Amino acid sequence: MKIASIFAIGLIGFCGIASFASAEDAHTMVAPNDIKWGPAPKVLPAGAEAAVLFGDPTKEGLFALRLKVPSGYAIAPHTHPADEVVTVISGTTNLGMGKTADRSAAKALPAGSFFALPPSTAHFVYFDEETVVQITTNGPWGLKYVNPADDPQKTQ
Repeated sequence: MKIASIFAIGLIGFCGIASFASAEDAHTMVAPNDIKWGPAPKVLPAGAEAAVLFGDPTKEGLFALRLKVPSGYAIAPHTHPADEVVTVISGTTNLGMGKTADRSAAKALPAGSFFALPPSTAHFVYFDEETVVQITTNGPWGLKYVNPADDPQKTQ
């Protein structure tokens, strides 16, 4: 019984510290109608829109970004320098693993799906319908194409 009491008191103390720490930071709430869409980062193929919901993808620290892509959109095989944590908000994401875009090996992930990839994991995505995904990770955000010629920032 003493151990349970000590554990409960410790847990209450920890929760109090956590509440105090978060009370010092500004909170963030974003309703769907308040999302401000703009052009996606130039490292992505043209046609996507992005909205930063929290944090700053160009700086160190946690951020949340929504990406809206049109039907037919695709991102060639690539990696990221940090964990990539993705929730499919609407539509369907077709996720394939590896250094080549073998669509027959991709898995369709409908709205409500979630995936997390460790740093440097080669993968590709494509979309058969307009889709919105939310990416949550630590910045600075980056994307490195397996084949540098796939990078839309490269001039021909």
